[in-house]
Amino acid sequence: MSDAPLILGVSGLRGIVGESLTPEVAVRYAGAVGAWFAAQDPYVDTTEIIVGHDGRAGHDVVYHAVIAGLLANGWSVIPIGRATTPTIGFAVGSFDRDSYYQPAGGVVITASHNPQEWNGIKVLTRLAVGENSVWGVSAPSAADAAEIVRRYETSDLTWPDDPMGYGKKSRCAEVTDLSIDFADQHAKMVHERAIGMCVANRKQLSLLRIVVDSVNASGSYATACLFRWLEIDHVQLCGSDNGIFPHTPEPTKENLSGEGGLCDAVPGLKADVGFAQDPDADRLAIVDELGNYIGEEYTLVLCAAALMEGRKAKDGGQDAHRSGDGKPVFVVNLSTSRMIDDVAAHYGAEVERTAVGEANVVERMKALTAAGRDVVMGGEGNGGVIWAEVTYVRDSLSAMALTLSLMARTGKTVSELVKMIEGMGPGKAGYSIIKKKAALASKADAVPVVEHLAEVFGGDPEARVDTQDGVRVDWDAKGVWAHVRASNTEPIMRVIVEAPTGEIAEATAAMVEVRIAEVRG
Repeated sequence: MSDAPLILGVSGLRGIVGESLTPEVAVRYAGAVGAWFAAQDPYVDTTEIIVGHDGRAGHDVVYHAVIAGLLANGWSVIPIGRATTPTIGFAVGSFDRDSYYQPAGGVVITASHNPQEWNGIKVLTRLAVGENSVWGVSAPSAADAAEIVRRYETSDLTWPDDPMGYGKKSRCAEVTDLSIDFADQHAKMVHERAIGMCVANRKQLSLLRIVVDSVNASGSYATACLFRWLEIDHVQLCGSDNGIFPHTPEPTKENLSGEGGLCDAVPGLKADVGFAQDPDADRLAIVDELGNYIGEEYTLVLCAAALMEGRKAKDGGQDAHRSGDGKPVFVVNLSTSRMIDDVAAHYGAEVERTAVGEANVVERMKALTAAGRDVVMGGEGNGGVIWAEVTYVRDSLSAMALTLSLMARTGKTVSELVKMIEGMGPGKAGYSIIKKKAALASKADAVPVVEHLAEVFGGDPEARVDTQDGVRVDWDAKGVWAHVRASNTEPIMRVIVEAPTGEIAEATAAMVEVRIAEVRG
């Protein structure tokens, strides 16, 4: 048996293709997904599950194994081929109760930002989260994800005993049966929702020039659709459909700064902004007009500012909220920069934080919405923007459109917008964030580290400790925080530190690493 990592959790399943992720694993996990869907009361009368893939080379075996596992479990499958994760979310939610097709949810063959040799399986569901009755396609809740894993890891799979075809549901619809270009319709909805934020500056929007790195994966076509709807000139790097990544696919500074890469292309082509997607296009990183990588953390806060500036314009310059009780609220995870707190405060809003994982953010967004709160947006500091007006799935298309709307509305360049955001911080000193990784044999190895850090910093009168996901320590008076946790998607422990200056951030990171070494040696 391979000792390659197979990661199961709130983000689904990920593994090394041909080693830890084999056809047998894919069929079994799909069977667990199908059995879980069948056990949910709201899906009694549904018949289909939509399946798509992020386009990475070598996806075929996993894609067809997942389809086989779902068919064998009695489900009809609508295979839509290469598509972004948010597009698949949009597709699942695009059928109303009167439609011939009634998808229970979707399955995406993707390992998101992981390198070429990885692939994975991610689930999307139409279920309302908990008891709050708020519908909208999203990843399953943490509890539901755990139940899918339990079904996979035990023998508790329900393979229907039906040698004539595994029941009435089982069939594989032809894509042509639908005659729907889901990517184009997804892009159209993003356009319709976002364009209202910059109607007064439509001419300014049309003058912008964009460069996009779609890493030869699912974002290529959907992005082209978006810019066709927005009527904006753009240049697409790595926009083929061959699924071979031209560089390590995570949209980080190191991966975009190579010769001829996005950081070179933006100033070289005299573009106004560069956008970088990951393979399934649910994350977005931004490069400014000078070729500087501004970091994924800015994606979320620029989109937050876009939405609040749009509200101000429609509310006559007031920071009034639209509906619900209390202030407008943004929902983010514990690893997200404090920039979002400062931006929210600037516009009279507030922030709620959750454990890391898209599903955790969405669950809280829906719960707050059900409670009557005015939830503006959610997301994560890895460039994942969740704008419920389009989908409850992280969506790089929404992030691009909202960023462009802010540029058009304010007339500011990206570098000027960064300075505007930095001016909202403590002492207007800006932000410096450090992200480090340490190898883990298993998530359990992180437990003693987290417990030790919580104990050490819990005794610091100037520190505020949060242990809902690993340990996060905030020194609010200094504008400094640190978060240490085991990754949900890789066999690593993540250490994130943020401070007003690089010097303070480095010193804090070094101090945290010393404390970690006290446990790990």
